[in-house]
Amino acid sequence: MKLSVLDQSLTRSADQAAEALGETIAMAQWCEQLGYQRFWISEHHAFPAVAGSAPEVLLAAIGAATSSIRIGSGGIMLPHYSAYKVAEVFSLLANLYPGRIDLGVGRAPGADMSTAVALATDGRPKFELFPQLVAKLSDYLWQERSSPLVSPRAPEAIPLWMLGSSPDSAVLAAQRGLPYNLGLFINPQADARLIGLYKARYQASAMWPQPHAILTISVFCADTEEQARALQLTHDLNLFRFFAGQSNGVSLSPREALAYPLGPREQAFIASREDSRAAGTPQQVRAQVERLAALHAADEIMAVTNMYYFEDRKRSFELLKQAFA
Repeated sequence: MKLSVLDQSLTRSADQAAEALGETIAMAQWCEQLGYQRFWISEHHAFPAVAGSAPEVLLAAIGAATSSIRIGSGGIMLPHYSAYKVAEVFSLLANLYPGRIDLGVGRAPGADMSTAVALATDGRPKFELFPQLVAKLSDYLWQERSSPLVSPRAPEAIPLWMLGSSPDSAVLAAQRGLPYNLGLFINPQADARLIGLYKARYQASAMWPQPHAILTISVFCADTEEQARALQLTHDLNLFRFFAGQSNGVSLSPREALAYPLGPREQAFIASREDSRAAGTPQQVRAQVERLAALHAADEIMAVTNMYYFEDRKRSFELLKQAFA
């Protein structure tokens, strides 16, 4: 099983962005040492508990701190930007770190709608233009000579990945002949047939003659099941409190989460995510990962391990890799 990592540069409070970014770079080094396939970072805006608002900048720092692991965006929220500018940025990154750059793009805002409006140069987000933006970006990246010219040209073709959790993204990836990343951690209720739909409709491209699908899931791996469940509960409660507007940019610690009074809403939220992730000891996590990979017909698993303490995250990735050694 190919294993990769998605890091979201989480902060424990809104004033710890520098610490979170430093941890992301250190985690990339750790995952490279462990032998993971690739290390991607996400794009979010106006989230007080997330420091990753400019993945292209952070990727440059990660590339300088590592030497071999593939690094990429999971992803660039393309409707906010000019396809030409994105092509320039990633072509430059590919020159800095040849053979290591992945460009994942998504349609979602990565923010609330008021922030999406602020990101748009004319105050009008371009979500409906996403398919056209993907087509333009493909041309800029892969045509021998684009107009206007993308400079510096990448030393090799940059893999363009489609991110999503709906039939629209799966079908678009298939039509464009692109690899696909299904974000089950974002949409735990995503149809288990989406990757099958993508593969059934796949139209071969020069770069990708065969379809390739990653399934991105939350993973909480620890030395004991009790510890893993405590780490999972902490994440679930922090996510629920954020969605409910209760967090004020401050995350609960595992100790605080274990003492938190769970009401019906919290219990329902936690239950809704239970079948879309892996939590437990290495043996338990391996069985759950293999079940989800088979259910969704995934070729690769990308793990999101959002834990309060950096050392817990490091240990989780270490145990996960050991489980599949």
